[in-house]
Amino acid sequence: MRNAEQQGRVPSQEPASHLDDRALCSAFRVPRFAFGGGGAVRERVLVAMSGGVDSSVAAALLVEAGYDVVGATMKLFCYGDAVPDRPCCSLDSITDARLVAHKLGIPHYVLNFEDRFGRDVIANFVAEYARGRTPIPCVRCNSFTKFRDFLYHADALDCAYIATGHYAIARDGALFRGRDPRKDQSYFLWGIDRTVVARMLTPVGALSKRETRDVARRLGLVTADKVESVEICFVPDDDYMGVLERHLPADAPALTPGPLVTAGGAVVGEHAGFARYTIGQRRGLPGGFREPMYVVAIRPETREVVIGSGDELFGHTVTLGEVNWLAEPRAPGDGVLMQCRYRAPAVPGRVREVTGGTIAVDLAQPVRAITPGQSGALYDPDGRLLGGGVIT
Repeated sequence: MRNAEQQGRVPSQEPASHLDDRALCSAFRVPRFAFGGGGAVRERVLVAMSGGVDSSVAAALLVEAGYDVVGATMKLFCYGDAVPDRPCCSLDSITDARLVAHKLGIPHYVLNFEDRFGRDVIANFVAEYARGRTPIPCVRCNSFTKFRDFLYHADALDCAYIATGHYAIARDGALFRGRDPRKDQSYFLWGIDRTVVARMLTPVGALSKRETRDVARRLGLVTADKVESVEICFVPDDDYMGVLERHLPADAPALTPGPLVTAGGAVVGEHAGFARYTIGQRRGLPGGFREPMYVVAIRPETREVVIGSGDELFGHTVTLGEVNWLAEPRAPGDGVLMQCRYRAPAVPGRVREVTGGTIAVDLAQPVRAITPGQSGALYDPDGRLLGGGVIT
């Protein structure tokens, strides 16, 4: 198989301990066997194993449930000296995923997605900052690399399903919020293709993080107490400006000085490049005002960073581009719940306009720091992810 290094099937040294049947039943509801001329055949699933505890437990739950499980780790970019050890997306993580696969007695592959990740994720990350926007590379990675490209390899391995360690629930061709609201990751999944959802399994979506770690400890998995990854995987030490400086010319407008202005147009200072700012930011702004000031807009065409009071951060309308639907598209007048940031609550709204790949939603209450480049995820009252888009 192209772009893959098979690590081979290694028999488990000890049987996996019994897992909670309640958790299994609520995590995925698909048949485990297909029937052919030779009788019952276990259905095969390709599990994306990042080397973290969540995907490790996802693979373990599927093994325990009786699936024919194949593990695969995606190599997304070149692991040079500038990239520190990370809980995921590092050479150590590939090793951890391989050790978990060994423990579970399943084959393990390493898939080289470096070129596609560079094109679809890193290049987009740089281009968005150059436009004065604040992207979410995890959304882009899920939309392209982790599902679209991963599914191609699942087909090559005759896998009926793909599985991940995301805290979301895939059920009957639909995606729902994860059971644990503190860990729910459905917000990052609006961009995947609707046809992929019917083939998704999300075994940890019905668990809390503590329950996931408990499963890993019972099974003796090496990742049981591994710390979580919260950084952008390709940004060393969270220095995103360093990434931009390596990919953009030194005289790029996003990196060159420009005026700091108020909403009324008064020049109050100078910035060192608008890529250093995002909507809602307070750090790095001049003082001397009667109230705290925040970035309320970025104007890349004039290199202006606009600052204003906290009240100026709130908006009642969100327009999304690059809209992707995971349910039947909503029409003007339809009600939705809109989530504009990962940790922000979803607020009620009503679709005002739908034009091509864009949608405008009027919100029932003001939302703080609506930021171009971030994601707007749309839900129904039952927590089903309807779709989403990029805030314009």
